[in-house]
Amino acid sequence: MADTGSDAGARLRSIVERIERLEEEKAALAEDIREVYSEAKGNGYDVKILRQVVRLRKLDSGDRQEQEAILDTYKAALGMM
Repeated sequence: MADTGSDAGARLRSIVERIERLEEEKAALAEDIREVYSEAKGNGYDVKILRQVVRLRKLDSGDRQEQEAILDTYKAALGMM
């Protein structure tokens, strides 16, 4: 019969190693994203606004419209419109 302790240890090691590789890939992607934002800034784009646009594009249309309506309500209440 196989030693289940060593099997469990091997599975755990495999999981941890996969997580570590994915974390490395995530860090590399984050660096790539920073470089694209830096390029955009160099071309005169406002990076803060670009980040907002990217965030908004992730939302579905209904959620985006709801957030914009709430924001408009708050701005109106504060006399910002």
